[in-house]
Formats: sequence, C-alpha cells, structure tokens
Amino acid sequence: MGKLLGVVMDPIASINFEKDTTLALLLAAQKHGYEIFYMEQADLYLDNSEPYAKMGRLKVYDHPEKWFDLEKSSPQHLSQLDVILMRKDPPFDSEFIYSTYILEAAERLGTLIVNRPQSLRDCNEKVFATHFPQCTPPLIVSRDQALLSAFLEDHEEVVYKPLDGMGGTSIFRVKRGDQNLNVILETLTADGKNTIMAQKYLPEITSGDKRILVVDGVVIPYCLARIPPKGEFRGNLAVGGTGLVKPLSERDLWIAEQVSPVLKEKGLIFVGLDVIGDYLTEINVTSPTCVREIDKLHNTAIGETLMEAIEVRLG
Repeated sequence: MGKLLGVVMDPIASINFEKDTTLALLLAAQKHGYEIFYMEQADLYLDNSEPYAKMGRLKVYDHPEKWFDLEKSSPQHLSQLDVILMRKDPPFDSEFIYSTYILEAAERLGTLIVNRPQSLRDCNEKVFATHFPQCTPPLIVSRDQALLSAFLEDHEEVVYKPLDGMGGTSIFRVKRGDQNLNVILETLTADGKNTIMAQKYLPEITSGDKRILVVDGVVIPYCLARIPPKGEFRGNLAVGGTGLVKPLSERDLWIAEQVSPVLKEKGLIFVGLDVIGDYLTEINVTSPTCVREIDKLHNTAIGETLMEAIEVRLG
C-alpha cells in the first residue's frame, strides 16, 4: 500500500486558489507520492473507541479554474492513514476540541497528526505567546474589567482582543480617555464572563504584522508582512491588508529561535509566528497561512519542507 495522507479542512470548493495554504500543502503531498483523503470536521466520529471519518479520495491541481477532484466519501478507519493534516480554521470552539479527541484516538494507533492534538488544545494562539516573555510586548490576560482598564491607564494605548478569534475579528485599538472603553470591555468579556487579552499598542504595525513560518523547528527565512490599509490598524489580509514578502531581520530570527525548540518538542510541526516590530504577538498553531505568497516570490517550497519533515517523523 502507498503512503496515505488525510486532511481535515474547511470546504475545498470555497477556498481562495491564489492564497490557500492548505492547497499548497496538498500539492506538495501529492508530489511526494501521497494518496490524499479529504474530510471536513463534521465527518469525524468515534464508534465505541475507534476513530473513523467519512472521507473521499482527493486529487489536487495547480490550476485556478479546477483545483480538485473529489470522489464520493465513505466511512474509513483513521488509523489506515499515515498522517493527517488538521487544517480546520478557527474559531477554536468546543467542536474543535471534540475533533482533537477523535484525532488523538487515531494518534494512539500510530497515525501522525499535524499538529499534535494535545498541543492544539494546550497552546491557545494568544496565550501561548506568554510562554516567551522575553519576546512579547506588555500584556494582560483577564476578564476583570478593572484590571483591563488599569492596563490602558498604564500604557496609554492598547489593543483588546478575544482569545479565540482569527482574521482580525473583534479587535479594538483604544486610547486612554476613550469614552467607549466600558462598552468595549463589556462586549468583549460578555460582562465579565469571557477572558480576553490586552496588549500595548505597537505603532510598528504600520510596517506590517509579520507572519514567520516554522516547520518542525526550522525557520523559513522569509516572512509575509501584512500591512494595514489606509485608516485601519489591523494588517490581517482578511480585513484588506496588503502582503509584502520580506527577509527575516536579526530580531525576527532571534524570536523564532527562542520559540522553535518548544514547538518541536510539543509536536507543533507547522506553525506561524506573528511579530510586530520587535515583539511576538501570537503563535498560530491551528491552520497557519501565507505559504503561497512567500513561495511565489522566493521558491521556498514550504510545502515540500513540511512533507520532508513529516517523512522524518514517520521514520
């Protein structure tokens, strides 16, 4: 039997061909001789203790008008797969957690899961950055509105954001004295029920929110700096940011070198670090993006690097 790779992702028919990182990874997997099986999150299930999914054989193409063929799905045991890429986008909700339990059952039977299910649960993309205080800006994680307000008083201008979002959703930039502060905190914390993060605002965002990719501890030497559009402080491409590929600075490399050994140890094989100016702001472990933009300019072949790392892990 050949090499078998499964992917759990959002609907493949709806992806952005030009930018979708999962497609780049699947093209690399196919080039490496993997037979690919496609699943969505709702297709995963446990039958007693056995992990299954309704999955269909998938072929992918590097063509903007037809990038995939998908056969009819049928129930298959997850342990028949050598590796599964977990590429479901956030939100990181209870359904995401339940999916990691099912994938962990496959992991116990010998299937490599990228990234490791336990680490997906343990390493919240905002809070995980606090493991590296030497790299982060001043911040606080709390649901206490008094503490969150005091943080603004201390730092004059801050960014408040939920812990489970993506793409720049529900992020607020607030200056000291803003009359909307109370309603912003009430909304984000749901009147003190939800924990959020506040970070000191970094004016270097105007030069881009840099996405640095790390593959099994190896740092890709170029990043995508996502530059906010006029009148906006968020650089996320989802809110209209412009991507500019840049070589890593010495500080970028230093930050990545601080983090990458821990990522490798935790089985976080494909990760995106977000850096603004000189500071690490987030560690993306669920479905990091920006591969196609970097590959297009520098032929970095990041998907190929990931497949080689997977084959080393598989032995």
